[in-house]
Amino acid sequence: MIIKNVELETVCGITSVLPQNTLPEVAFAGKSNVGKSSLINALMNRKSLARTSAQPGKTQTINFYNINKELYFVDLPGYGYAKVPEAEKRKWGVMIENYLHKSKQLKAVFLLIDIRHDPSENDRTMYDWIVYQGFEPIIIATKADKLKRSQLQKHLKAIRLCLNLSPGTPIFAFSALTKQGRDEIWDYIDSLVADGSFEQPK
Repeated sequence: MIIKNVELETVCGITSVLPQNTLPEVAFAGKSNVGKSSLINALMNRKSLARTSAQPGKTQTINFYNINKELYFVDLPGYGYAKVPEAEKRKWGVMIENYLHKSKQLKAVFLLIDIRHDPSENDRTMYDWIVYQGFEPIIIATKADKLKRSQLQKHLKAIRLCLNLSPGTPIFAFSALTKQGRDEIWDYIDSLVADGSFEQPK
């Protein structure tokens, strides 16, 4: 997709009412500091529209980015940051669950995993939880530039095994630094839009 226009259209906090969007939505989930904002900026071809920070737990809202007035990227709060109070974590969990249940336009959920490490307990819990909500997460393995190319397939296989991914589940190696995987991820999103594969989960 050629990015012509991007706008941060809606920001939803814990007490906000979710927007009644009419365009397809794709959501991005991942633990704090996994590189979610960097991925979204790279896909949108923007340097800093999605706020990046060295401080984990920065995204505390659900952010809706309107892409070319054709679809939305939905940036979900990061999970698993130890310094966030438990009460706050629960509120974020309720907020994400509310979105997954109530959005009428959510068509796909991308789950980001740091390729350098086996998925954490939080990652496995989030994957299973998203599946429980009726979606089949698409995996994006971030920070691929931190590994040698010869190591990539070994680490991708480890992610597949650790998460017990369903056969055929897409998994993309991505680097915000080199933009590795950016075009492949966009091709996947474009193919869903083009062939009408965006369907509500059963």
